[in-house]
Amino acid sequence: MTHDSRSALLSAALDAAARGWPVFPLRPGTKRPALHGETACPGTGPCAGGHLKWEDRATTDPDRIRAAWTRAPYNVGIATGPSGLVVIDLDVPKDNSNGDAPCGAATFAALCERAGHPVPDTYRTRTASGGQHLYFAAPSGTRLANTAGTVAASVDTRAWGGYVVAAGSALPTGTYEALCAPETAALPEWLLCTLHPAPARPAGPLRLPAVNGSRAAVAALDAECANVTAAPEGLRNVTLNRSAFKVGRFVAWGDLPRQVAEDAFQAAGEAVGLTAAECHATIRSALDSSLRTARPREAA
Repeated sequence: MTHDSRSALLSAALDAAARGWPVFPLRPGTKRPALHGETACPGTGPCAGGHLKWEDRATTDPDRIRAAWTRAPYNVGIATGPSGLVVIDLDVPKDNSNGDAPCGAATFAALCERAGHPVPDTYRTRTASGGQHLYFAAPSGTRLANTAGTVAASVDTRAWGGYVVAAGSALPTGTYEALCAPETAALPEWLLCTLHPAPARPAGPLRLPAVNGSRAAVAALDAECANVTAAPEGLRNVTLNRSAFKVGRFVAWGDLPRQVAEDAFQAAGEAVGLTAAECHATIRSALDSSLRTARPREAA
């Protein structure tokens, strides 16, 4: 690591701190925190009163940052919760995933379109793997946690209890780069509803039509329709999409007529307040995607 590279990482840490985002060091060339764990805690210094995790030790103090980053070429971690941030992580399919699997950016764009909103314009970075991080200011008084797949497939979020790698950091696979102007938009209301839904309302069992499909297919359809009818407000369309996608493999294998799956999910979606048009579009898209990507039965 050259002196210029180390200076660039220090500058990246100071830049993030200047935005009001507490930072902490990550091991050089990695995404792993460089701070000691609880089992190795010496009980001295910042931990004299008890072990402090990386979220507690993240700082915006320029002197502390300079002291840390002059010791080693640390990558920069941003503690999203203390920063008042919610970061949408748009992942890319892993090397061993199906080649037709959509990336997080495409999935998120489709979700925005279904919600009737454009993709939000906010500060974003390109990750080392080619994905994107969209930064949003969290609503005051709302404490959001991390999520994995709650918003959509390949779309995760980082908030309290989470962190992201800041622009300027580097991994063997690439560098984290800022993609646009520094403004950080407020988290859109419709996204907040997805991440912080109202309590689920009790739902009665859904009566499914008799079908000639396999017992496993019928059981899966029954269970996934129940998941849809139990989904809390703000997550119903996402749940409908995920559940229909799961059942699609049985349609692909010939165990379940597609029309039966569509009718059952349509009834489940409308039962929890989704519009007929919204249900139809979501179910059709999910089943089409599932049929394209379903592995052979013997490989599942």
